[in-house]
Amino acid sequence: MKTMDKALRRMGELAMLAKDGTKSQGDLDLYQKEFEQLQEYVDDTRTKKYNAVNLFGSSALAVTVDSEGGTFDMAGIDLTTSSYTLAVTSRLRAQIKRLDSALSNVVNAVSFTQTQDGFMKTMDKALRRMGELAMLAKDGTKSQNDLDLYQKEFSQLQEYVDDTRTKKYNDVALFGTSALAVTVDSEGDTFDMAGIDLTAGVYTEAVQDGGTYSCKLTSTTYADEALIKVKDAISQIAVDRAQLGAVQSRLNFTNDQLSITKENLSSAISRVADVDVATEATQYARYQILVQSGTQMLTQANQLPQAALQLLR
Repeated sequence: MKTMDKALRRMGELAMLAKDGTKSQGDLDLYQKEFEQLQEYVDDTRTKKYNAVNLFGSSALAVTVDSEGGTFDMAGIDLTTSSYTLAVTSRLRAQIKRLDSALSNVVNAVSFTQTQDGFMKTMDKALRRMGELAMLAKDGTKSQNDLDLYQKEFSQLQEYVDDTRTKKYNDVALFGTSALAVTVDSEGDTFDMAGIDLTAGVYTEAVQDGGTYSCKLTSTTYADEALIKVKDAISQIAVDRAQLGAVQSRLNFTNDQLSITKENLSSAISRVADVDVATEATQYARYQILVQSGTQMLTQANQLPQAALQLLR
């Protein structure tokens, strides 16, 4: 049952890890393989025998306790039920294991948001440079050759920004409209980490290269329109990064809270399971004194008949 308990705790860890929205389908498939192996192990354990007698079952076993054949019924441990009660320390240890998984999920979510912010930071720089180029292209004293040179750099930056919008983290899209669930406690509760939508129209207009609504710098008129679009994109990315910062703040507080909870649970296990050395030492000394006193009394009692015989001689 001890190893079965460990297997169940590991199954709990895997279930917590699989709840992480930043995990890819490949990760989930790997968790499932290990989970199935542990399921088979636990199921096999329930049918084990000792000397051809089932170790686990609902039937009680009679145990002889005296020379007259008196017995008491040793209650069976029924592992075929849907659930059964574990010791306090086992439950606490299982909770700590789940907390470890929740902490791993939160740390992974922090890494996910930091990766998002890293891309958005460079994307912000690219948009600012695009704004500079648009301002330069608005200058009526610039020749067509100058505008063409600005357009070449502008187009490269548009491609960079457009490519950034499709980046992935662990095969999970970094940017999109879908929220990602992040585990926040040992019970598997989650909160939805809002998606950052870089496919929004304000970004698309700034990177559109070609077509009727193309954002380009081939003339001062186009440059004026491009500047408006780029400024709108810069304003939106500032809002999106602020939203991302709020999520990171929550994740950091969640990480701290989980760490404190884990520490408190570890202390609780120590209080329940560890021996109070001072109390046990006192009890040991007490029993030693009682044993020694009893031994002395028995010794004296055994000497009394001998003394009486000496007097009769």
